[in-house]
Amino acid sequence: MATKIRLARHGRKGRPFYHVVIADSRAPRDGKYIERIGSYNPMTNPATIDLNFERALYWMNVGAQPTDTVRSILSYEGVLLKKHLLEGVKKGAFDEAVAEAKFEAWKKEKVAKIQSKINRLADESESAYKARVEAEAKVKEARAELIAKKQAEIAAAKAEAEAAARAEVETAATEAAEAAETQAETETPVAE
Repeated sequence: MATKIRLARHGRKGRPFYHVVIADSRAPRDGKYIERIGSYNPMTNPATIDLNFERALYWMNVGAQPTDTVRSILSYEGVLLKKHLLEGVKKGAFDEAVAEAKFEAWKKEKVAKIQSKINRLADESESAYKARVEAEAKVKEARAELIAKKQAEIAAAKAEAEAAARAEVETAATEAAEAAETQAETETPVAE
């Protein structure tokens, strides 16, 4: 039986996640499988990979063929490197302690690289958020200035209208007083 290590798709439309499965090469993509050894979520950044390392290594050693995407996942997780190092031990190129030391050094470097990427993405996200907040604050200030300017114009127009109304009332009162005086002067007969 030709076994393959491949992905079985799950999730809704446009939001996939995959199970990493061992299946007969003739079985349907999402159909019957022998064993599920992990999951892969490409929608996160960086992609989330949960893999049973020992079972993946076992299946690679017994001859299961990974698909292209699964090969890159296994390489990312270090399964292919571990298999390569174990083959070197079998051939006598170096002993198992050296192979373990090489693998642990690679794994430590890989974890540091992944963590630096996560930190960089978090910093970029935070700086983008701060930039958005600053831009929003500038727009808010500009709006507040514009509103204050309009309010000042309205208040000035209102004050001007009130002053004009007061002046008109005063002018009318003065004219009425003058008219009353002139009328009083004209109505009083001159004594002859």
